[in-house]
Amino acid sequence: MNRLKTGAALVALIAAFAAPLSAQAHRAWILPSTTSLSGTEGWVGFDAGISNGVFDADHAAMRLDNLRATAPDGSNVPLEHTMQGQWRSTFDVHLTQPGTYRVGSVSQTANATWTLNGTPGRWRGPAADLAANIPSGATDVVSAVNSNRLETFVTLGEPTTTVFQPTGQGIELVPTTHPSELAVGEAATFQLLKDGAPLAGADVTIARGGLKYRDAPEEITAKTGADGKFSVTWPEAGMYWINTVNRPGGAPQREGGEGPRPEGPRPEGPRPEGAPAAGGEGRGPGGPGGGRMAGPPTPSAAYTAVVEVFP
Repeated sequence: MNRLKTGAALVALIAAFAAPLSAQAHRAWILPSTTSLSGTEGWVGFDAGISNGVFDADHAAMRLDNLRATAPDGSNVPLEHTMQGQWRSTFDVHLTQPGTYRVGSVSQTANATWTLNGTPGRWRGPAADLAANIPSGATDVVSAVNSNRLETFVTLGEPTTTVFQPTGQGIELVPTTHPSELAVGEAATFQLLKDGAPLAGADVTIARGGLKYRDAPEEITAKTGADGKFSVTWPEAGMYWINTVNRPGGAPQREGGEGPRPEGPRPEGPRPEGAPAAGGEGRGPGGPGGGRMAGPPTPSAAYTAVVEVFP
């Protein structure tokens, strides 16, 4: 495909990529040992992984270098006793001040494919490095920038709301119901913002852990209203994975919010036909004569949270 092909051809290309993406999507998660503690201090252990099912460590460990723990007063709390294994990473956080903590990551990555002198190439890495890593003279340039937010929340003592202050970057969750006060049989309402504005019409997937011990997935789907809000009534106690993906332009969405990957940024060789890229695909025209990115890459954003529902 070259830069002169029609929009219809581009749609066909995106659709061709979308099928294997859906089939091979993985789910990233940060799973706390508990989300609510009493007393004046306490420890919480965390597992972090990327898996086929939620909370089943069966695909890849998550890198921890982009994870941050934020205390109720906004200060950073160190991750302690960190370990990256084959299938999951683990760490502890020491809670020493009362209130609600946020543990998670925010990242903006990019991926691109191209043809250079008849040879296909691809790259994935930080979004800021995208243009610099597309070779001069490349054609068939297909690129995307992906904003991902992955988080969970733990509370020492009474819940607080300071860590939910929106930043206006990517997809963010603003709770009407506090994530530390979720109970089976009760309805909870959350609002999703994208770049600070309500994210309307977003599909939200809500999945309970422990799938390996039951036959039915028991996933819940919800859609945000014009105000970006969605509600869910919790059918069972347990840990839940909440995810949404936003890709403007009507292109197929991919679940997952893969978060920090087990591999670092790197240039990559030719991609096997039909293999998935790291996120969505768009196109930035390139071409001979040094044209690298004549158009913006397709943006996409994903949000994932893990919450605990109490009996």
